Amino acid sequence: MRMLLNQGHDVTVVDNLSKGYRHNVPAERLHEIDLADTQAIAALLREKKCEAVIHFAAFIAVGESMREPAKYFTNNVCGSLSLLDAMTQAGVKHLVFSSTAAVYGDVKKSPITEDFPIQAVNPYGESKVMVETLLGWFDQIHHLTSVCLRYFNASGCDPEGGLGEEHEPETHLIPLVLRAVQTGKPITVFGGDYPTPDGTCIRDYIHVNDLAQAHILAVEYLIKGGASDQFNVGTGTGHSVLEMIHAVEEVTGKKVPYVVGARREGDPPSLVASSKKLRERLGWAPRYEELKVIVEHAWRFANKRAG
Repeated sequence: MRMLLNQGHDVTVVDNLSKGYRHNVPAERLHEIDLADTQAIAALLREKKCEAVIHFAAFIAVGESMREPAKYFTNNVCGSLSLLDAMTQAGVKHLVFSSTAAVYGDVKKSPITEDFPIQAVNPYGESKVMVETLLGWFDQIHHLTSVCLRYFNASGCDPEGGLGEEHEPETHLIPLVLRAVQTGKPITVFGGDYPTPDGTCIRDYIHVNDLAQAHILAVEYLIKGGASDQFNVGTGTGHSVLEMIHAVEEVTGKKVPYVVGARREGDPPSLVASSKKLRERLGWAPRYEELKVIVEHAWRFANKRAG
């Protein structure tokens, strides 16, 4: 939102605050509405004369999706369908969708390009596949164009320290590792026997500001008449869980307490992006590629949050 405003866009925020926080959004821009309330969303879109929607609302925890699949399909898929219905009613023709690398499932080689097979291995990933499918039909039938941004691992925080990860419960690696440093309580590394160099999962960590810029470029692309498409958003470099732990130790100057536990169901061994298409088609270029910089920004926010 802040980056959109800074680049001259007018922004309206819809959030039911089940996961988000009121303090992160100026009161005059926040509308507390559930995505399932199709008519309320449609009315707001008309009132604000919206040109485009950026759709972030979803549950995102892979492990939880394996335990509670109905929760994920209801929220992520039905909620998205409600939004698309509202957009159709209000005549809004452009949507940028927060998709995920999880749509690719357990890939056998890297880097992953957008033409890799779509074969999700958990309900979270499958819920995103289903929404991508819906978007294809809404384009074909209602001429509602969309860009699906397939995130790899969104990481880091606002470089100024004003915004960061505040999940409860926390499931993302970097804030969990930083919390272990702050509290001295060991973090569990899920699996040490993957077919990777150090046995831990490898992921492509993309700074949240670079991810936000991809959304802005996607909105502008659609408004200018761009066709529906899908883009990976990642740096093209993978880091293992143990590499992340070592980066945190370097930034904080403290040892990270951790134990190696069993694998987490639904976790692919390695997910690394090719973002060539995004760079070439939309002119995107990451500013914060170094893992150390991502950790530094997250550490700054963690310390601010801790007081």
